Amino acid sequence: MAHYDPLVIRRAEGSWLTTVDGRRLLDGVASLWCNVHGHSREEINQAIRTQLDRVAHVTTLGMSCDTTEELASRLTLKTPGDLDHVFFSSDGSSAVEAAIKMAFQYWQQVDCGVGSSKVKYLALDLAYHGDTTGAVSLGGIKYFHKLFSPILFSPLRGPLPCTYRLPAGVSPDQACEVYASQLETIISGNRDELAAVVVEPLVQGAAGMITHPAGLLQQIRALCDRYDVLLICDEVATGFGRTGSFFACQQEEVTPDILCLGKGLTSGYLPMAATVARRKVFDAFLAPVEESRQFFHGHTFAGNPLAAAAALASLDLFESDQTLHSLSGKEKRLKQELACLDDHQNVGSVRGRGLMYGIEVVQDRESKSGFDSSKLIGRKICERATEKGVWIRPLGDVIVLMPPLAIQEDEIVMLAAAVVESIQEVTFDHS
Repeated sequence: MAHYDPLVIRRAEGSWLTTVDGRRLLDGVASLWCNVHGHSREEINQAIRTQLDRVAHVTTLGMSCDTTEELASRLTLKTPGDLDHVFFSSDGSSAVEAAIKMAFQYWQQVDCGVGSSKVKYLALDLAYHGDTTGAVSLGGIKYFHKLFSPILFSPLRGPLPCTYRLPAGVSPDQACEVYASQLETIISGNRDELAAVVVEPLVQGAAGMITHPAGLLQQIRALCDRYDVLLICDEVATGFGRTGSFFACQQEEVTPDILCLGKGLTSGYLPMAATVARRKVFDAFLAPVEESRQFFHGHTFAGNPLAAAAALASLDLFESDQTLHSLSGKEKRLKQELACLDDHQNVGSVRGRGLMYGIEVVQDRESKSGFDSSKLIGRKICERATEKGVWIRPLGDVIVLMPPLAIQEDEIVMLAAAVVESIQEVTFDHS
């Protein structure tokens, strides 16, 4: 295989990246799934400049900034149900870490501070929730996590609710009920020790764009209610329009007890994340100061005003650009351009929601068997696409398409054409 030097970017505008040697590349993965409105949007740039002239950073320990306060208020108008208490941090993994500790402390304090045996978590197979220690503990991708196993806690592990590789004898119509039944067995059998179920709603990104059967999230919410367990939805990747709705959980009318946000929160301009809790969770931390029931967690740059200004500008752009309104047409066009892969002998599945898609390349379509991992098929396809002017990254042999939501239709056509051609050329070379 040819050696490829790392790409070094000098400029970016819209959906395009320009390297130091002058190459222009379409940003097909939104700079790791976080860019929403395109690079160098003047509205976001100006909001950061204006905030910089006021105050760049103040702590949120014992004080705050009016820009950060406004962002918290605006977020609670977007989140479903009574998710109206916001805890800021610096990245998605930290948002999940805060959620884990928040759920634990909630159960220790909810019954007059008596303490609780609810100290375990349930995560799905092949889950990915970040790279800090607690988030890694929830993860189910051995390639990422096995090295660190001696320092991790062990969660209860649920099924992989995949709609492509179904359990033996299970039809697509039966999948939701089968997976929900498996989860109920685990939840009901551990209800006295289970603090929270943690899920990536609708699509498990790092697992390979695994798409859940419709209705499963609603079933998980019902199970958590039935067995008195908190539900944590990790929308670091799926939030801010990525799956077609502002938050993925809204597609099934689900309000989690704790919602984790990151990536698209600032449209990818500055590091910022948020853990948003329902009122009942927040109330468990209220008490006179001497009882020490406050949340024992904090970040130096939590609620950073520059990042908050970027996030507010991003929320404004969702409205002025009618970002969500245009998404259904863009998703339809992407599907249309990828339709030629439906019968490709080396494409097992084209799946996803909104503009969050994965194309799984297989050696044999009928058996769904993959290529030998040593062949690095996914990597070679992405390298070929880069030669055609499109930058994408694989997850094994799943080709990820996740461009900025602001991508234009002619750019979608180019993105799809480069990917289709690259898949055809690389798989032909290895057939």
